[in-house]
Amino acid sequence: MPATHDVLFRTLADPTRRAIFEQLCREGEQTVGSLTTRAGISQPAVSKHLGVLKEAGLVRDRRAGRQTHYGAQLGALAPLIDWTSQMANFWQHRFDRLEDLLRRMDQ
Repeated sequence: MPATHDVLFRTLADPTRRAIFEQLCREGEQTVGSLTTRAGISQPAVSKHLGVLKEAGLVRDRRAGRQTHYGAQLGALAPLIDWTSQMANFWQHRFDRLEDLLRRMDQ
């Protein structure tokens, strides 16, 4: 698996990071403060998770005055979508072959 996949899988493997990313996907841009309120962890912990998400390319930040707004970068999921599609095609082909074999065995 390419390094891009490894980084994305590793980043999203953490349930807190995944929850923050999902919240940004569902609700759009948010500040660290609003993310902290919902995350149930400290502001420094949320900031650290956002840093990891940003480093993986899954979030972007935008300064507005004294606040930083974070938003999901959905395009960053493209490598994972491609990979899951390839795996789905691979397994579908295998299941089709198995089904053919079972049909031949029944005859």
